Amino acid sequence: MKVFLSIFLLSIFIVTSCSSNDNNDDDIIIDPIEVNYFPPLTGDTWETTSPTDLQWDDQKLTELNTFLEQNETRAFIILVDGKIVVEEYWNNDLLGQPFDRNSIWYWASAGKSLASTVVGIAQEEGYLNIDDKTSDYLGNGWTNMSQDKEDLITIKNHLSFTTGIDYNVTDEQCYDPTCLNYLVDAGNEWYYHNGTYLITHDIIEAATGVTNNQYTNNTVLSKTGMTGQWTNTALFTNVFFSNARSAARFGLLTLAEGNWDGTTVLGDSTYFNAMTNTSQNINEAYGYLWWLNGKNTLRFPGSTATISSSLTPSGPLDMISALGKNGQFIDVVPSLNMVVIRMGNELLEV
Repeated sequence: MKVFLSIFLLSIFIVTSCSSNDNNDDDIIIDPIEVNYFPPLTGDTWETTSPTDLQWDDQKLTELNTFLEQNETRAFIILVDGKIVVEEYWNNDLLGQPFDRNSIWYWASAGKSLASTVVGIAQEEGYLNIDDKTSDYLGNGWTNMSQDKEDLITIKNHLSFTTGIDYNVTDEQCYDPTCLNYLVDAGNEWYYHNGTYLITHDIIEAATGVTNNQYTNNTVLSKTGMTGQWTNTALFTNVFFSNARSAARFGLLTLAEGNWDGTTVLGDSTYFNAMTNTSQNINEAYGYLWWLNGKNTLRFPGSTATISSSLTPSGPLDMISALGKNGQFIDVVPSLNMVVIRMGNELLEV
């Protein structure tokens, strides 16, 4: 995670290192642009803005591109006001072919943030309520717990990683009942346990009566021009695969608070605000499957230790991030009207 942060900070440095800007940082007031540009739902048309027009530092941009290329990056996109400012592709795709705008890559855990959006839409459409017990949708016995402990777990606990399910397991991807054992009562512990997240896909299918891919396509992809699908592989369960521009489209949808060029995708503002703010009192830096900057404390995946730091100390306080293994990320920064996405393999330490 440290390496991903260094990439974002370097990209932000491009914005703040303007050769013609002589103002002190204390005098800068960021006034977010309210109206975004949205690319058409079909085709490759996407308006661009020149880095020069934004007075970005050309040298720093070159340094950023060099850093990304040398550190296993496949795709890197920066949007400002919905328009492409930076779009770069390097190295090869999963089939060994040169990576380009049509190449497919995995989101890894960044897909959790897409799943959270889908859950919010399902609630808005009346298929579920996140305060309901998980067993209301999956039936009794979806865990290996006693019924009274299982009944404490709600959909909201899955979204906030507070199910209380034992994370001391050999396979964190397993969500069979035998893998889901009691540790503490729901709501009393925060731990980044993939198995408890994967249950949300089963909940969506049970609640809506269609596959997770069908529901995601009908409610998000078809309304935003995104392409992609949830896929099982030898290494991943229900991981989302798409091209880089689809990831950027999702970031733009989130920047616009669930709206796409006048079309409502996620219209429940109460859910959206809960999703993008602290969801529990244990890990301030976590919403509903979104990482949050600007908090005083946080816990990292794989740890039960709370540290006194924000996610990105030098980054924008209002940044929210969809983060995945090997440095996949979708950063959304409302104060800069910016989306930053990166796809690639694990980065070298810097």
